[in-house]
Amino acid sequence: MSNQSLATASAEAIVEPISGANAAAKPARAPSRFGTVIRVTSGNFIEMYDFFLFGFYATYIAKAFFPATSEYAALMMTFATFGAGFFMRPLGAIILGSYIDRIGRRKGLVLTLAIMASGTALIAFVPGYETIGLMAPFLVLVGRLLQGFSAGVELGGVSVYLSEMATPGNKGYYVSWQSASQQVAIIFSAALGYFLNQSLSKEFIADWGWRIPFFIGCSIIPVVFYIRRSLQETEAYLSQKTHPTFRQMMKTISVNWPLVTAGTALIVMTTVAFYLITVYTPTFGKSILKLTTEESLLVTLCVGLSNFIWLPVMGALSDRIGRWPIMAACSALTVLTAYPALSWLIANPSFGNMVLIELWLSFLYGSYNGATIVALTEIIPARVRTTGFSLAYSLATALFGGMTPLVSTWLIEVSGDKAAPGYWMAGAGAISLVATFLVYRGIVKERS
Repeated sequence: MSNQSLATASAEAIVEPISGANAAAKPARAPSRFGTVIRVTSGNFIEMYDFFLFGFYATYIAKAFFPATSEYAALMMTFATFGAGFFMRPLGAIILGSYIDRIGRRKGLVLTLAIMASGTALIAFVPGYETIGLMAPFLVLVGRLLQGFSAGVELGGVSVYLSEMATPGNKGYYVSWQSASQQVAIIFSAALGYFLNQSLSKEFIADWGWRIPFFIGCSIIPVVFYIRRSLQETEAYLSQKTHPTFRQMMKTISVNWPLVTAGTALIVMTTVAFYLITVYTPTFGKSILKLTTEESLLVTLCVGLSNFIWLPVMGALSDRIGRWPIMAACSALTVLTAYPALSWLIANPSFGNMVLIELWLSFLYGSYNGATIVALTEIIPARVRTTGFSLAYSLATALFGGMTPLVSTWLIEVSGDKAAPGYWMAGAGAISLVATFLVYRGIVKERS
């Protein structure tokens, strides 16, 4: 086989699982689809890169922007600011989601990236409290609100785009790359943080060195703009003869509120699990298990790699055996094992044991998410798919997932139980298990 043929075959293997349907696909289309996946998910990378940095450097951000009488109070204010951005997501889902459903997927994804970039730059460059006083935490809050407003539709827009460009029988596999792109951001940011902590002194990082990863994120944004602008509109969108007005979309959403509520409940498990095992993990490792910064980063790096593997694998599996068996099994396992796993880790704290437990939680998250995200694109009516998906996802993130670092810190403080975050994750699993039953038993379905 020639080198050119080998390269083409490799690209085909990357973008589509091997199946009888795919065997008939033209190899020449594979590189194009692979490139499209990269272009559409690039914004997800920037969003999650910045979100993870905010969580990992929470202790430094607390000292820089939120001076308080105790470390606990400063950390709570920092996580509250982190969580505040999530409450802008439902608003972004409705306003930007309706824009994308009406104007087009491509234009909407370029707009969301611009808003997200503004918030990221604001957090990276705003001076500390000692320099500008109360304006510092205020501007950081504004940056988080801008990010939240943009993120309200970013995930929905990307997921819908991937589902509409997917080849028949492979929607789960294609849509899984929305979440997989976030894991690339986790891996990159964790590796960068590890390198900086190995290269720079703790004093320098605490002073302003923690801003370096944010500056790097800002430097990546122009590249993402360039590659995302080359996106083409999806055929599914172009084939629609008419596009609903904002009022029509809101009417459809209101008529289908039980379905949006059920979709929100489906996402609770995946969003809580994700923020627990990624954003909160470094803080948990350092503050609770007393691991070093480097060890906490390595654990997070392992989690990102594990997520990256399980997401497309289980997305592809859901194309073969269905969505609900994976969703039901993983949410039930979460209910049964989340707290016992963390409780065992607290009793046996070590780097190796934390890796072991986090990889188990990663398996539950990656498997559930791989099937659930595509399921949500399928149950929401096509004419309001971006708006409905984004609203359901945003509500779950605002009310549950985004609050995970804050709630976890609070639960440990008030209960004295260092494994208490396990209760939060188990509760999320229970909510999503019930929702899976309601949706796939036909109790909750689309209304015309």
